[in-house]
Amino acid sequence: MQRELKEFLEKTPFFGGLDEPALERLCGMLKQHTFRQRSTIFFEGDRGASMYLIHSGEVLMVRSGVSGQQVRLVRLRRGDFFGETTLIEMQPRPATAQAETDVTLFELTNMDLYRLYQADVKAYVLVLQNLNRELCRRLRAADGRVTTLAAESDDREVTQIAYMKPMR
Repeated sequence: MQRELKEFLEKTPFFGGLDEPALERLCGMLKQHTFRQRSTIFFEGDRGASMYLIHSGEVLMVRSGVSGQQVRLVRLRRGDFFGETTLIEMQPRPATAQAETDVTLFELTNMDLYRLYQADVKAYVLVLQNLNRELCRRLRAADGRVTTLAAESDDREVTQIAYMKPMR
């Protein structure tokens, strides 16, 4: 399983570019979880201290809209990761993660990342750079979707960001 996991990690955007010792170290840190179809992995608003990497199956991320109705955000598949925002901002989970199919996940906690930092700063920085790249890709995609929705609704005021919190 260790060799298979290492080969899988090498192909993911999150762990791409890591050398052999760093991948082996990470393989030893990751915890495997399985969830049955339609089960909830975590809920919007839960406290979290970990992220998940999908080894098999599909996960649907949903969030409560202003009306209380669940809004589907994204469907994730093998090699995708989710839950990473709690590692960065230490805020409650912004969305609910649901298993669309039976799924196998690998969990990486904030303590795992800290242990990686202590053992291999170069690998730690590379993992954070990979995470930042993926978050930037997601932000670009979200910006594109907001632009499309604004154009379709012909109401640009609805999608305008009126206020951004100033730096302290």
